[in-house]
Formats: sequence, structure tokens, C-alpha cells
Amino acid sequence: MQEARDFKDESDTLAAVLGDAGDDLLSTVTQFKSWTIEDVIGHLHIWNVAALMTLQDPDGFKQFLRDIMAAFQTGKGHVEAQYEWLDANAGGIRGRALLDAYCDYYPKLAAAYGEADPEARVAWAGPDMTTRSKIIARQMETWSHGQEIFDILGKERPDGDRIRNIAHLGITTYGWTFRNRRQEPPAPKPFVQLTAPSGAVWEWNDPQEDNLVRGSAVEFSQVVTQTRNIDDTALETVGTTARQWMEIAQCFAGAPETPPAKGTRAIATG
Repeated sequence: MQEARDFKDESDTLAAVLGDAGDDLLSTVTQFKSWTIEDVIGHLHIWNVAALMTLQDPDGFKQFLRDIMAAFQTGKGHVEAQYEWLDANAGGIRGRALLDAYCDYYPKLAAAYGEADPEARVAWAGPDMTTRSKIIARQMETWSHGQEIFDILGKERPDGDRIRNIAHLGITTYGWTFRNRRQEPPAPKPFVQLTAPSGAVWEWNDPQEDNLVRGSAVEFSQVVTQTRNIDDTALETVGTTARQWMEIAQCFAGAPETPPAKGTRAIATG
């Protein structure tokens, strides 16, 4: 699957910016919920492990999910739950050892999904999904959580046209964004016209001059993954529906999340 190669390229990009980072750098606090870089890598790693389990070891995945959900039910958050799981299942790795484990593991996940039937279905924390959708979701999470790492390091990410997978996910979750908030999705869906990193122009939905979102595919992806406030981008919205969507867009599963406030997520300077 091309999408599996896209996931690996996304993961390679994140691994490269961290390079030979040591424990001190990995303890840096990001702009995302006060997570450290180490927390971000731990989060990505354990859910990469889960994604390979659901493909190759469904019973193991069920146990993984039981363990994580049990931690949530006792009031633990994602960070506490992931370290509890790492303590019980991965020798309690932290810091550089955790980053090394992440870097060793994601190529295995990419290879396994690259050989999978794209339409085969796998279990997940929510509804089952196709393997193609699952590996796109892993790319999206790698990219979105990678954003806080690039931001806190003061670096611009070198994005490629593989970001189309993430933008498309943002488009297809239009209805979910509203229904997840117990709102009826407004119709019609806005016309979306985005410029890719390569300069290509991508379009979705019926053309409408009075109901549209237009601009950078990277900035659109930042908004739908909630790594930027719409007002911190140069995206153009026309019409009430387009603006309303961009103010609450959420392309990931789970309870409704509030996008970052204006000015709170950006590339760090100084």
C-alpha cells in the first residue's frame, strides 16, 4: 500500500528531526497539554505496537485495549496509562531507550501494512476499519503529534504530498465533527480547494463561491488535526458553514476536543 510507505516517510521525518537526541532534549515540555517530547514518542510508540497487534495478534490487541481502558477507568490519562503499559510490557523504557524502541518499531509496522490486503478489516478502540484506513490514521497521528515536536524545536517540517492522506481524512470527517458534538452537519458541505506542498491543487466537494475553504494543504491539515487555531493560519473561509466547521474541525476519534486557542500553538522562536 502506498499509504504504508507514506506512514513510514512521515515517521522517518519525525525520527530525523530528533536525531541523536538525549534524555535532556526528550524531557522538553511541548505546547500540547504540557506533554514532553518523551511523552509524545511514548504515545506514538504504544499505539504503533497496538496497530501491529490488531493486524497480527488480535487477542494480544484485545488485552492491550483492556489494559489501557482499565487505566483510563481509574482516572489515569494517556501519559500515565502509556507509562504503566511500558512498565508492564516493555521493561519500563524511558528517554533515549524509548526513542530507540520507537525508531526500531515503526518500520516493522509499515512493512506489515504494506503487505496487507488494503480492504481487510482490523479492530480498534472504536469501530473496525480497513487496514488502509488504519495506517492512514497512524500517519495522521504521527504527523499531528509530530507538530508539537517540530514546534518546540523551532523547526519548520519538510512536508510532502503524502499530506493529502491527512487532508482527505479532514474532509471525510466533516459530518463526524458535528455529530460528535450532537449537532446536525450543515448542508451542503463546503467546497475545499487546497494547494499541496508540490504546488498541485486538490479539490473536494461541489464548487461553491459562497461556501468554501481555500488555502494551504498543510495549514488545513493543521486545523483539522487541531494543531493550529484557524485564526493562526492564512486559510480563507467563505460562508457561515465553512467558518463554523474550521472552528471545531476534528479528524480524530474520541470525545469532542477544543481546538487550541489563538496564538497558543506555533513554531517556537528564541
